Amino acid sequence: MAALTLKGLGLRVGLPLLGFWIVAIVIGRAWAFAGMAVVTLAAAALVLWAIRFATKTRAVADIVKAADTPQARKEALSKLETDFKKGDTAAIFAKAQLQLHEDPRVALQTLEQIDLAKVMAPIADEARAQRAMIHLMLGEAERARQLVDNIDLSRHQQAKTRATLVTVIGEAWARTGQGKKALDTLSVFDPEDPEFGDLKAQLYRALAFSYAAVNDTKGIRKALRKMLEINPQLLGGFLVKKVHPLLEREAKEMLKRSGAVPKKMVVKRM
Repeated sequence: MAALTLKGLGLRVGLPLLGFWIVAIVIGRAWAFAGMAVVTLAAAALVLWAIRFATKTRAVADIVKAADTPQARKEALSKLETDFKKGDTAAIFAKAQLQLHEDPRVALQTLEQIDLAKVMAPIADEARAQRAMIHLMLGEAERARQLVDNIDLSRHQQAKTRATLVTVIGEAWARTGQGKKALDTLSVFDPEDPEFGDLKAQLYRALAFSYAAVNDTKGIRKALRKMLEINPQLLGGFLVKKVHPLLEREAKEMLKRSGAVPKKMVVKRM
Protein backbone atom coordinates (compact mmCIF):
# COMPACT_ATOMS: atom_id res chain seq x y z
CA MET A 1 0.00 0.00 0.00
CA ALA A 2 1.13 3.55 -0.59
CA ALA A 3 3.17 5.02 2.19
CA LEU A 4 1.49 7.75 4.20
CA THR A 5 3.46 10.63 5.72
CA LEU A 6 2.51 13.65 7.79
CA LYS A 7 4.12 15.84 5.16
CA GLY A 8 1.99 14.25 2.46
CA LEU A 9 -1.15 14.75 4.51
CA GLY A 10 -0.20 18.36 5.11
CA LEU A 11 0.15 19.02 1.40
CA ARG A 12 -3.02 17.20 0.38
CA VAL A 13 -5.31 18.34 3.18
CA GLY A 14 -3.69 21.20 5.06
CA LEU A 15 -2.86 23.52 2.17
CA PRO A 16 -6.30 23.40 0.51
CA LEU A 17 -7.91 23.85 3.92
CA LEU A 18 -5.75 26.90 4.60
CA GLY A 19 -6.78 28.36 1.25
CA PHE A 20 -10.47 27.90 2.03
CA TRP A 21 -10.03 29.53 5.45
CA ILE A 22 -8.43 32.55 3.81
CA VAL A 23 -11.44 32.82 1.49
CA ALA A 24 -13.80 32.53 4.50
CA ILE A 25 -11.92 35.31 6.33
CA VAL A 26 -12.11 37.54 3.27
CA ILE A 27 -15.86 36.94 3.02
CA GLY A 28 -16.17 37.64 6.74
CA ARG A 29 -19.69 36.24 7.12
CA ALA A 30 -20.92 33.92 9.88
CA TRP A 31 -22.13 31.30 7.37
CA ALA A 32 -18.65 31.17 5.79
CA PHE A 33 -16.99 30.55 9.17
CA ALA A 34 -19.63 27.97 10.14
CA GLY A 35 -19.14 26.14 6.86
CA MET A 36 -15.37 26.10 7.25
CA ALA A 37 -15.70 24.79 10.82
CA VAL A 38 -17.66 21.79 9.52
CA VAL A 39 -15.13 21.22 6.71
CA THR A 40 -12.22 21.46 9.18
CA LEU A 41 -13.78 18.89 11.51
CA ALA A 42 -14.34 16.54 8.58
CA ALA A 43 -10.74 17.01 7.45
CA ALA A 44 -9.47 16.35 10.97
CA ALA A 45 -11.47 13.12 11.11
CA LEU A 46 -10.05 12.07 7.74
CA VAL A 47 -6.48 12.77 8.86
CA LEU A 48 -7.00 10.85 12.11
CA TRP A 49 -8.38 7.87 10.16
CA ALA A 50 -5.48 8.00 7.71
CA ILE A 51 -2.88 8.07 10.49
CA ARG A 52 -4.52 5.13 12.27
CA PHE A 53 -4.72 3.24 8.97
CA ALA A 54 -1.05 3.90 8.24
CA THR A 55 -0.03 2.79 11.74
CA LYS A 56 -2.00 -0.43 11.37
CA THR A 57 -0.53 -1.02 7.91
CA ARG A 58 3.00 -0.65 9.27
CA ALA A 59 2.22 -3.12 12.07
CA VAL A 60 0.95 -5.63 9.51
CA ALA A 61 4.01 -5.06 7.31
CA ASP A 62 6.29 -5.82 10.27
CA ILE A 63 4.52 -9.14 10.81
CA VAL A 64 4.92 -10.10 7.14
CA LYS A 65 8.54 -8.97 6.97
CA ALA A 66 9.56 -11.38 9.72
CA ALA A 67 7.81 -14.36 8.08
CA ASP A 68 10.66 -15.69 5.93
CA THR A 69 10.19 -19.45 6.50
CA PRO A 70 7.17 -21.77 6.19
CA GLN A 71 6.89 -22.02 9.99
CA ALA A 72 7.25 -18.25 10.41
CA ARG A 73 4.55 -17.69 7.80
CA LYS A 74 2.24 -20.07 9.63
CA GLU A 75 2.81 -18.18 12.88
CA ALA A 76 2.31 -14.82 11.12
CA LEU A 77 -1.00 -15.99 9.66
CA SER A 78 -2.15 -17.04 13.12
CA LYS A 79 -1.16 -13.66 14.52
CA LEU A 80 -3.05 -11.84 11.78
CA GLU A 81 -6.14 -13.92 12.59
CA THR A 82 -6.04 -13.12 16.30
CA ASP A 83 -4.75 -9.53 16.34
CA PHE A 84 -6.96 -8.00 13.65
CA LYS A 85 -10.70 -7.91 13.09
CA LYS A 86 -12.30 -10.07 10.44
CA GLY A 87 -12.57 -8.05 7.24
CA ASP A 88 -9.63 -5.78 8.07
CA THR A 89 -8.25 -4.94 4.62
CA ALA A 90 -4.64 -4.49 5.76
CA ALA A 91 -4.69 -7.93 7.39
CA ILE A 92 -6.34 -9.48 4.32
CA PHE A 93 -3.63 -8.14 2.02
CA ALA A 94 -0.97 -9.45 4.40
CA LYS A 95 -2.59 -12.90 4.63
CA ALA A 96 -2.73 -13.16 0.85
CA GLN A 97 0.91 -12.17 0.56
CA LEU A 98 1.91 -14.94 2.96
CA GLN A 99 -0.38 -17.53 1.36
CA LEU A 100 1.01 -16.72 -2.07
CA HIS A 101 4.23 -18.53 -1.14
CA GLU A 102 2.34 -21.79 -0.62
CA ASP A 103 -0.81 -21.68 -2.75
CA PRO A 104 -1.79 -18.83 -5.13
CA ARG A 105 -5.39 -20.07 -5.28
CA VAL A 106 -5.79 -19.73 -1.53
CA ALA A 107 -4.27 -16.23 -1.67
CA LEU A 108 -6.74 -15.32 -4.41
CA GLN A 109 -9.67 -16.54 -2.33
CA THR A 110 -8.45 -14.42 0.57
CA LEU A 111 -8.27 -11.28 -1.56
CA GLU A 112 -11.76 -11.96 -2.89
CA GLN A 113 -13.04 -11.39 0.65
CA ILE A 114 -12.57 -7.65 0.08
CA ASP A 115 -15.86 -6.15 -1.10
CA LEU A 116 -14.70 -3.82 -3.88
CA ALA A 117 -17.93 -1.85 -3.71
CA LYS A 118 -17.60 -1.04 0.00
CA VAL A 119 -13.92 -0.16 0.51
CA MET A 120 -12.31 3.13 -0.48
CA ALA A 121 -11.62 3.35 -4.23
CA PRO A 122 -7.77 3.31 -3.99
CA ILE A 123 -7.89 0.20 -1.77
CA ALA A 124 -10.30 -1.46 -4.21
CA ASP A 125 -7.82 -0.72 -7.00
CA GLU A 126 -5.01 -2.36 -5.04
CA ALA A 127 -7.17 -5.43 -4.43
CA ARG A 128 -7.94 -5.62 -8.15
CA ALA A 129 -4.25 -5.33 -9.01
CA GLN A 130 -3.16 -8.03 -6.58
CA ARG A 131 -5.89 -10.39 -7.71
CA ALA A 132 -4.98 -9.69 -11.33
CA MET A 133 -1.31 -10.38 -10.60
CA ILE A 134 -2.20 -13.83 -9.27
CA HIS A 135 -4.39 -14.56 -12.27
CA LEU A 136 -1.45 -13.64 -14.51
CA MET A 137 0.81 -15.99 -12.55
CA LEU A 138 -1.76 -18.74 -13.14
CA GLY A 139 -1.97 -18.00 -16.86
CA GLU A 140 -5.47 -16.51 -16.62
CA ALA A 141 -4.88 -13.30 -18.54
CA GLU A 142 -8.53 -12.66 -19.45
CA ARG A 143 -9.60 -12.74 -15.82
CA ALA A 144 -6.75 -10.37 -14.97
CA ARG A 145 -7.86 -8.05 -17.76
CA GLN A 146 -11.40 -7.85 -16.36
CA LEU A 147 -9.97 -6.64 -13.06
CA VAL A 148 -7.39 -4.13 -14.33
CA ASP A 149 -9.85 -2.46 -16.68
CA ASN A 150 -11.64 -1.15 -13.58
CA ILE A 151 -8.52 0.41 -12.06
CA ASP A 152 -8.48 4.20 -12.27
CA LEU A 153 -4.89 5.49 -12.21
CA SER A 154 -6.08 9.05 -11.65
CA ARG A 155 -6.93 8.01 -8.10
CA HIS A 156 -3.25 7.36 -7.37
CA GLN A 157 -0.93 10.36 -7.26
CA GLN A 158 2.23 8.75 -5.90
CA ALA A 159 4.55 7.82 -8.77
CA LYS A 160 5.64 4.56 -7.16
CA THR A 161 2.05 3.49 -6.48
CA ARG A 162 1.08 4.25 -10.07
CA ALA A 163 4.10 2.34 -11.38
CA THR A 164 3.22 -0.67 -9.22
CA LEU A 165 -0.30 -0.74 -10.63
CA VAL A 166 0.91 -0.18 -14.20
CA THR A 167 3.18 -3.24 -14.09
CA VAL A 168 0.10 -5.41 -13.62
CA ILE A 169 -2.17 -3.39 -15.90
CA GLY A 170 0.43 -3.36 -18.68
CA GLU A 171 1.05 -7.10 -18.51
CA ALA A 172 -2.69 -7.87 -18.49
CA TRP A 173 -3.29 -5.63 -21.50
CA ALA A 174 -0.30 -7.05 -23.39
CA ARG A 175 -1.40 -10.62 -22.82
CA THR A 176 -4.93 -9.89 -24.07
CA GLY A 177 -4.01 -8.25 -27.37
CA GLN A 178 -3.44 -4.64 -26.31
CA GLY A 179 0.34 -4.46 -26.70
CA LYS A 180 0.52 -0.91 -28.05
CA LYS A 181 -1.75 0.39 -25.31
CA ALA A 182 0.41 -1.38 -22.72
CA LEU A 183 3.62 0.09 -24.15
CA ASP A 184 2.17 3.59 -24.23
CA THR A 185 1.23 3.32 -20.55
CA LEU A 186 4.49 1.69 -19.44
CA SER A 187 6.64 4.21 -21.34
CA VAL A 188 5.81 6.85 -18.73
CA PHE A 189 7.96 4.97 -16.20
CA ASP A 190 11.72 4.47 -16.51
CA PRO A 191 12.71 1.11 -14.97
CA GLU A 192 16.20 2.51 -14.37
CA ASP A 193 14.87 5.35 -12.21
CA PRO A 194 16.17 4.77 -8.65
CA GLU A 195 12.70 5.59 -7.33
CA PHE A 196 11.45 2.38 -8.94
CA GLY A 197 14.38 0.25 -7.80
CA ASP A 198 12.30 -2.53 -6.26
CA LEU A 199 9.89 -2.47 -9.23
CA LYS A 200 12.60 -2.76 -11.87
CA ALA A 201 12.08 -6.46 -12.57
CA GLN A 202 8.30 -6.07 -12.69
CA LEU A 203 8.51 -3.16 -15.12
CA TYR A 204 10.82 -5.05 -17.47
CA ARG A 205 8.60 -8.15 -17.23
CA ALA A 206 5.57 -6.11 -18.30
CA LEU A 207 7.62 -4.52 -21.09
CA ALA A 208 8.73 -7.94 -22.32
CA PHE A 209 5.12 -9.09 -22.64
CA SER A 210 4.18 -5.80 -24.31
CA TYR A 211 6.95 -6.02 -26.91
CA ALA A 212 5.94 -9.61 -27.60
CA ALA A 213 2.35 -8.52 -28.19
CA VAL A 214 3.51 -6.19 -30.99
CA ASN A 215 6.12 -8.69 -32.29
CA ASP A 216 9.05 -6.40 -31.47
CA THR A 217 11.94 -8.86 -31.13
CA LYS A 218 14.50 -6.12 -30.45
CA GLY A 219 12.39 -4.76 -27.60
CA ILE A 220 11.90 -8.26 -26.15
CA ARG A 221 15.64 -8.91 -26.12
CA LYS A 222 16.37 -5.58 -24.47
CA ALA A 223 13.86 -6.26 -21.67
CA LEU A 224 15.08 -9.83 -21.21
CA ARG A 225 18.73 -8.75 -20.98
CA LYS A 226 17.82 -6.33 -18.21
CA MET A 227 15.98 -9.07 -16.35
CA LEU A 228 18.89 -11.44 -16.85
CA GLU A 229 21.19 -8.88 -15.19
CA ILE A 230 18.87 -8.70 -12.18
CA ASN A 231 18.39 -12.47 -11.78
CA PRO A 232 18.52 -15.17 -14.48
CA GLN A 233 15.70 -17.03 -12.73
CA LEU A 234 13.31 -14.23 -13.66
CA LEU A 235 13.38 -15.46 -17.25
CA GLY A 236 11.93 -18.74 -16.03
CA GLY A 237 8.62 -16.90 -15.76
CA PHE A 238 8.39 -16.95 -19.56
CA LEU A 239 8.95 -20.71 -19.90
CA VAL A 240 5.42 -21.64 -18.90
CA LYS A 241 2.11 -22.28 -20.66
CA LYS A 242 0.13 -19.46 -22.29
CA VAL A 243 3.17 -17.22 -22.90
CA HIS A 244 3.63 -15.61 -26.33
CA PRO A 245 5.74 -18.09 -28.36
CA LEU A 246 8.18 -15.38 -29.52
CA LEU A 247 8.79 -14.32 -25.92
CA GLU A 248 9.17 -17.91 -24.76
CA ARG A 249 11.67 -18.64 -27.54
CA GLU A 250 13.78 -15.55 -26.84
CA ALA A 251 13.82 -16.23 -23.09
CA LYS A 252 14.88 -19.83 -23.67
CA GLU A 253 17.64 -18.83 -26.09
CA MET A 254 18.96 -16.13 -23.78
CA LEU A 255 19.08 -18.54 -20.86
CA LYS A 256 20.95 -21.09 -22.95
CA ARG A 257 23.53 -18.52 -24.05
CA SER A 258 24.00 -17.28 -20.50
CA GLY A 259 24.47 -20.80 -19.13
CA ALA A 260 21.87 -20.12 -16.44
CA VAL A 261 19.20 -22.72 -15.81
CA PRO A 262 16.25 -21.43 -13.77
CA LYS A 263 15.30 -23.70 -10.89
CA LYS A 264 11.77 -22.37 -10.86
CA MET A 265 9.68 -19.48 -12.03
CA VAL A 266 10.37 -16.29 -10.11
CA VAL A 267 7.81 -13.52 -9.93
CA LYS A 268 8.65 -10.42 -7.88
CA ARG A 269 5.79 -9.73 -5.49
CA MET A 270 3.96 -6.47 -5.17
